[in-house]
Amino acid sequence: MTLKKLFPGLTFILLTVFNIQAQAAPAAFTSGSYQQILASNANQPFMLVVWSINCPSCLKDMELLSSIHKSRPELKMIMLAADELSASEQIQQILEKNQLSEIENWVYAEENSQKLQFEIDPKWYGELPRTYFFDKAHQRTGVSGVLSKEDYDAMFAKILE
Repeated sequence: MTLKKLFPGLTFILLTVFNIQAQAAPAAFTSGSYQQILASNANQPFMLVVWSINCPSCLKDMELLSSIHKSRPELKMIMLAADELSASEQIQQILEKNQLSEIENWVYAEENSQKLQFEIDPKWYGELPRTYFFDKAHQRTGVSGVLSKEDYDAMFAKILE
């Protein structure tokens, strides 16, 4: 087979691989992204989970989050990694391992993480994990720390009413 005949096939394969990787990468969370998330989920309850690759409790919680995502497909779950954009590959690996890469994922993309935290919640000091539960009217409840399945179920009952 000549290179001329092989080139279009290889090009297609490479473009497909790069496209899959580009789709899987978390979106860049910058100033204004929080408002974008709220706008794109208007009149819809959802859960925003803020986590980090450097947070042992966050990593332990991933299996439960994956289980919740599978058992409650009616609830939109959004993951936000409070890490640097340069950690996207490691973030993606953790999400894939826990079967959470197909949902909406974001990663901090500004140096001033405190500014991003303040945009999300002026009363939040950055402790992780941090989970926000939004009802249809976007009344939210923020909870810091690891939650049990029962805690999640109680919050879902509240926001899905």
